[in-house]
Amino acid sequence: MILPLIKGLALTLKRFLNPSTCATVQYPEVRPKLASRFRGLPELQIGKDGREKCVACGLCAKACPSGCIYVEGAEDETHRRYPKTYELDAFRCIFCGFCEEACPVRAIILRDTFELSTYKNNQVFDKEKLLGLTRKRDLLKR
Repeated sequence: MILPLIKGLALTLKRFLNPSTCATVQYPEVRPKLASRFRGLPELQIGKDGREKCVACGLCAKACPSGCIYVEGAEDETHRRYPKTYELDAFRCIFCGFCEEACPVRAIILRDTFELSTYKNNQVFDKEKLLGLTRKRDLLKR
C-alpha cells in the first residue's frame, strides 16, 4: 500500500526537477503551438481588388448547424453581389468548419484566433470586424 505511493511521489519529483519535461507555457508572452487543423474564429477574406470575396450567396448560413451566421446581400453599381450585412455570433459558433466547406469562393476561413473571452454573453462580429481581423493579419505578414 505504501510502495505505490512512494513510486508515484518519486515519479512526480523526477518530472518536477527535469526541465525538459516541463509543459508550462508562458501564455501571454509566448503563443502556444496550435495544430495545423485547428479551427478558430472565422474570418472574411479580402480579394485582390481590395474588396471582400463574399458574394452573399448565404450557403455558409444555411450550412451552419448552430445558426450563428446571418447574411443579407445586395448589388453594387457594377451588379456585383456583396454582403450588405454579415454577422457572426461567436458566442453561438461551434467552430465546426461547415461554413468554410460550403463557401464556393473561399471567402470565409477558420483561422487560429482563439482569444474570445468576454464579460458579456453577446459577442457578435459584423462584416467590418471580420474583415479587420484579416487586414490585421495581412499587415503582420508584411
